[in-house]
Amino acid sequence: MSAMTLRVPSAALLVFLSLAAHSQQQVLPLWPHGTPEPAQTTAPETDVTKDSDALISGHRSARLTNVTNPTLTVYPPPADKNTGAAALVFPGGGYVRLAWNGEGTDTCDWLNSVGITCLLVKYRVPEKEHYPDNPSDLEDAQQAMRLARAHAGEWHINPAKIGVVGFSAGANLAVLLSTHPDDHHVESTPAVADIPGLTSETAGSIKLTGVTDARPSFAIVVYPAYLGIQPDMATLDPIYTPNKFTPPTFLIQAENDKSHGKNAPLYYQALATAGVPAELHMYATGGHGFGIHPVGMPEEHWTHLADTWLRDIGILPHPTDHHFEQHGNQSTGTPNPIPTNLPCPTPTPAQQPSPSQPNRPNPTTSPYNPCL
Repeated sequence: MSAMTLRVPSAALLVFLSLAAHSQQQVLPLWPHGTPEPAQTTAPETDVTKDSDALISGHRSARLTNVTNPTLTVYPPPADKNTGAAALVFPGGGYVRLAWNGEGTDTCDWLNSVGITCLLVKYRVPEKEHYPDNPSDLEDAQQAMRLARAHAGEWHINPAKIGVVGFSAGANLAVLLSTHPDDHHVESTPAVADIPGLTSETAGSIKLTGVTDARPSFAIVVYPAYLGIQPDMATLDPIYTPNKFTPPTFLIQAENDKSHGKNAPLYYQALATAGVPAELHMYATGGHGFGIHPVGMPEEHWTHLADTWLRDIGILPHPTDHHFEQHGNQSTGTPNPIPTNLPCPTPTPAQQPSPSQPNRPNPTTSPYNPCL
């Protein structure tokens, strides 16, 4: 018998196999009529993964860049496990690229395992400047949430139980959506036609009353980046000040995250001050970018803590509850009626921008947000 030779797949092949395994999902463009702002690059979308890249959760991850046509990909859980909850997922990558597998599809696997529909967001990267100077990142996050609620019946999810999970720069975006879901910048662009719930699209008379709400029902913020003011990172940037829109929040970070380790404690302190229910978990080791399941590390099973928290805040049913809500007739595929009212937190006073940040806007009231 001849000897068998085993060949180890290259990073590129591993990425291809991982993407192929998730290739049958429904994908929606966020902006069918074109993004609100012109694309900042004409280069094609590219996977820039290299064999030298650090592993995420013990494996290679596709790293996508030149994303100019943002999308929302739907990963439903098995029908018999569907709890009606859902979450947008924002992979990290420094707002330059997206860690598509290690912080994206891996997260979908976890969410699906506990009965949560995963809505993986491919937001625009790279982009020069960020909110408020460039609203593109927030626009993509808002639009993804609005699409999720607009399709809630079709996807068998409860619009009152749609949260957000973000990593690093994606966690920064999750916090931004948690504090500015009502900001709008697209009225004068063709993309305004794509906003769910918009009742008037007549040029010159566009009103955003009735627009589908973009506020998350919960937030899971994993090793967030860019929340503190440089250089000492001792103060939360006022733009991320929790307010009446901010949902219950779960935070996780490693103390030895040399670049961003102070961000989660800063935001947690602000959440506590604002009276927003929050839970913070800090690990002594792990660094930055450890992903959803860092093999052999102390934080390897952090998702179990998140599972418990989701049950504690009423997003997931407790294991002893055998009568939890099912959304959709599993035999016919017909969605059952689901509530459209969203729980609103108790309003808290917003901080004023610090003198060093004169151009940072405070949260404003909105004529269409049901929490006002």
